Amino acid sequence: MELLALDAEQIAMDFLMNDLEIPAEERDFFTILSARHTGSEWYVVEIGIEGLPDKWVLQVFDTGDCDPCYTFVSPMPPGEDSDLAEFPESIAVIVAAERRGERL
Repeated sequence: MELLALDAEQIAMDFLMNDLEIPAEERDFFTILSARHTGSEWYVVEIGIEGLPDKWVLQVFDTGDCDPCYTFVSPMPPGEDSDLAEFPESIAVIVAAERRGERL
């Protein structure tokens, strides 16, 4: 299967939204930051939230499968959550937990 960057982006976004249990009405807060083919057999897709420095980094294989072991990257220290006040509670809770190194 030849996977295109747009396909990899959609697969990664769907996977992350389902894994984090993001309600459909809140998915528009998330955006694709980048998608790049590694030259191997997968794409690296970065997903973030508009206005936040945090991001999730996922691998999408050429088979169309998403690696369930994705990474959360943030320059924010654990407990620094004041920038989350303007977001829906479900998103704020997820980002705050990720910043603390916890998975919900």
